[in-house]
Amino acid sequence: MANITMLEAITRAHAWEMSHDPSVVVLGEDVGVNGGVFRATAGLQEQFGKDRVQDTPLAEGMIAGMCIGMATQGLRPIAEIQFMGFIYPAMDQIANHMARLRNRTRGRLSCPIVLRMPHGGGIHAPEHHSECLEAMLAHHPGLRVICPSSPARAYGLLLAAIRNPDPVIFLEPVRLYRLARQQVADDGQAMRLDICYKLRDGTDITLVTWGAMTVETLKAAQELQNDGVSCEVIDLATLSPIDHDSILESVARTGRLVIIHEAPKNCGVGAEIAATVAEKGLYDLHAPIRRVTGYDTIIPLSRLEYEYIPSVARITDAVRATLAA
Repeated sequence: MANITMLEAITRAHAWEMSHDPSVVVLGEDVGVNGGVFRATAGLQEQFGKDRVQDTPLAEGMIAGMCIGMATQGLRPIAEIQFMGFIYPAMDQIANHMARLRNRTRGRLSCPIVLRMPHGGGIHAPEHHSECLEAMLAHHPGLRVICPSSPARAYGLLLAAIRNPDPVIFLEPVRLYRLARQQVADDGQAMRLDICYKLRDGTDITLVTWGAMTVETLKAAQELQNDGVSCEVIDLATLSPIDHDSILESVARTGRLVIIHEAPKNCGVGAEIAATVAEKGLYDLHAPIRRVTGYDTIIPLSRLEYEYIPSVARITDAVRATLAA
């Protein structure tokens, strides 16, 4: 066991899988010599060589296209998109080829690719560097979308993503890269995909969140506990496909639901969760579902980021309003 950050957990997951599976390769902008813009791949080129850890030009469409070619020829590429807002040039390859390859070939070809990218704000970066585009990606059939919220889940879910036979978008909450440490065993044990993870038991209300917003949500749950409110906190973890059954089971126990995410409210993943609970769990609800989200704007620069990112106060206010409804 080692007390490591999420960033270190991601690096160790790469190294473990590359040590045990020679088909795993890493590519992207600055991932080799510099070890990535956040140093998530630091030391891998020295350990595994330039043939398996390759620096690429600044060309996201080319990176995604190379991954598809590699995957069809027996390799398992892990590509880093340097910032999530840089993904747009790659969307042609992702949406038209990567996500469709299994269906297009009626299962004759699979596409085992992991596209890693930083997710969300909180580091005072300029435009295109703090995006939360999970809803756009989750909307494409054939893509699995993952967003871990701790070092242990980053390690275990990344291993599972690399071993998955179909393409996985792996979103790494940039605020969590170095925020906290956790005891993680570097033992190659993957975690289950496509399920929620319960972070806290509760009886009065269900809070569903993912990624960096787990921090504010857990703080809000603790603050509310001090006032006698018992919050069940669920980390979605896999954003597509969504584990709706776990959410519905929780809402059946608590009768109330608040969904928290950093992405804009309009057409967000939270809307899909709310719609499914309304369709399948309406009679379990004692109050309307509420969402606490980012605003329907481009995330602002500098300190205004923290006016955009949902705060503990906004979450607690939504919970109290839901309980009072």
